[in-house]
Amino acid sequence: MVLQNTAIMGAENHPMHLHSFNFHVLAQGFGNYDPLKDPIKFNLVNPQLRNTIGVPVGGWAVIRFIANNPGVWIMHCHLDVHLPWGLATAFVVENGPTEDSTLPPPPADLPRC
Repeated sequence: MVLQNTAIMGAENHPMHLHSFNFHVLAQGFGNYDPLKDPIKFNLVNPQLRNTIGVPVGGWAVIRFIANNPGVWIMHCHLDVHLPWGLATAFVVENGPTEDSTLPPPPADLPRC
């Protein structure tokens, strides 16, 4: 996933946090991400493992994670004032093929909406 921070609204760092997952930081850079030139910078051997990354001012970061925890998980900027700007999203992770990657059914006495 490429996180780009070159908007002209303001020059601020964006500490992006992903709930319920750790991710690998493959690369970071300045300017606009170039899908033809920048992948050669990826660290695929021993990338840093994080759950929050500071996307540099005027730059970008590339992260990778395995969506293997079912549920709905938010990724957001840790600066609360940035949430109304739209610096948040949610990932819907569906059940996987194993018992460990499947949500249990709701309890029988759970009230219906």
